[in-house]
Amino acid sequence: MADDLDWNAIIAPGNDAERRNTTSDGTATPDARGGAIDPRDAQSTAGRPMSRREARAAREAAAAREAAAAPAAADAAGPSAVGRDADATAPRASADLPIATAPEDLHPEVHALLTGELRVDDDARAAAASGAGAGTAPHDAGVRSADDATGRGHGADGTGGAGDGGRGGRGGRGGASRPPREPRGPRQKRRRGPLIAGIVIVAVVLAVGVSAYTFAAPKVQQLVSAISGSQEPDDYSGSGTSKVTITIKQGDIGEDVAKTLQRSGVVKDSKVFYKLLLASPDVQFQPGSYSLKKKMSSKSALAALQDKDNRVQASIVIPEGTALKDIEAGMVSKAGLTAAEVSAAAKDLSAYGLPSNATTLEGWLFPATYPINPGWTATQYFKSMVDTMKEHLAAAGVAEADQEHVIVFASLVQKEAGLAADYPKVARVFQNRLDKGMKLQSDATVAYGTGNTHTVTTTDAERADASNKYNTYVHDGLPPAPISNPGDIAINAVTKMATGNWEYFVTVNLQTGETVFSDTYAQHLVAVKQFQAWLRAHPDYQ
Repeated sequence: MADDLDWNAIIAPGNDAERRNTTSDGTATPDARGGAIDPRDAQSTAGRPMSRREARAAREAAAAREAAAAPAAADAAGPSAVGRDADATAPRASADLPIATAPEDLHPEVHALLTGELRVDDDARAAAASGAGAGTAPHDAGVRSADDATGRGHGADGTGGAGDGGRGGRGGRGGASRPPREPRGPRQKRRRGPLIAGIVIVAVVLAVGVSAYTFAAPKVQQLVSAISGSQEPDDYSGSGTSKVTITIKQGDIGEDVAKTLQRSGVVKDSKVFYKLLLASPDVQFQPGSYSLKKKMSSKSALAALQDKDNRVQASIVIPEGTALKDIEAGMVSKAGLTAAEVSAAAKDLSAYGLPSNATTLEGWLFPATYPINPGWTATQYFKSMVDTMKEHLAAAGVAEADQEHVIVFASLVQKEAGLAADYPKVARVFQNRLDKGMKLQSDATVAYGTGNTHTVTTTDAERADASNKYNTYVHDGLPPAPISNPGDIAINAVTKMATGNWEYFVTVNLQTGETVFSDTYAQHLVAVKQFQAWLRAHPDYQ
């Protein structure tokens, strides 16, 4: 504790060996140099042995007295130090020295003891100085004073707290008296080089990981899908469902056959079939038509094409009233042609010798059954159909100059009439309306203008649409072009019309095709009510 310390002994210089030169009764003992310690300097140690510090202090006091006596003798001999301050230059006895009252007045070792400031040797100091920037100085807590570390370095009486000072002395070695270590400056910033290098390494590792995941994820997903069966198969299974006829043309190679099968709905993916075909080098195909099924596995389709019983004499069947776009689709599915080939051939009107006022192939393709010729192009198929129409027009007595007009008129009758016996009457109704300047008001023409080639029913908005050039509710006369491909019955109905004054007709029974013809609008309204009653009685009729 601070109250048990002998502050005079602590303050006095010397070591333990020197202090032991004083006896327990205060008598001076000779020191190692042969000198004696004055009893005045040992009065504080009476009754106990002198410590080394006390002995050293006593010797120094004796030396000071001897030094003080020397100037006095010199003064007696004569003034030799004129102008000098004797008091400032003469050594003073330890008893005359001022008592330390502040830390800066203390001996460095005492100051270090009281304040806890660490003293290290030169090597340690150099190591600490070189490592200060990296924050690696040994016993870092010990380089600060207790004041700096705890705020309690000195007691209230200015004597210092021994407990707190002890904390700071943890790193000291108790070496010879040295100046206290100067206070440490602000801690330098840690080196950022290793940190930046670490960040770069982590970034590279992450980038490599992301790249590896991007590459491997699809593969892993495919593997998982294959194992779990969740991936949609690229081939059908089984021997197929509904029947379909496909045609292999002259000159088709295996890849062409594969595409034809996919286009006709036989196989799901042409590539799967083609790979199977490449693995079967002995397979050969013969041009012609084959009866297959839709949604067949590639293996089943290949086997069916090798079966002679599946080869048929296929044909393109065109019913009366079929529109051009439906005929094109039949040529693609039956003749093995591509949609692009068929569409291009349909637009090349110069290849078919049509009248100059013809603007489309629509109406010029005579409804009939045309056998599949695997070596034919789309133009050859179309030319055969046009030539057949010309033959039937000539047989009906139609002059070449009237062919386009008859075909347009016949296409309208073909779509509006029901029973064969009514065709000439329907033709007469339209001719009577044309003669009287009345609008034809045909739903079939309006529907064709909207792109609907399979029904003749329309809405109020469609019938009011003037932008539809086929709308005969708005525009006068016949439509600008045929709306279907008429057969012999419709052509003959136009060339050999029935006799009558009818201006209206309506089918009152859709199941039987019964049609009522009227001369006046009032009669027509009665027939319309009859048709409405039939519709109410048959709500499910399509």
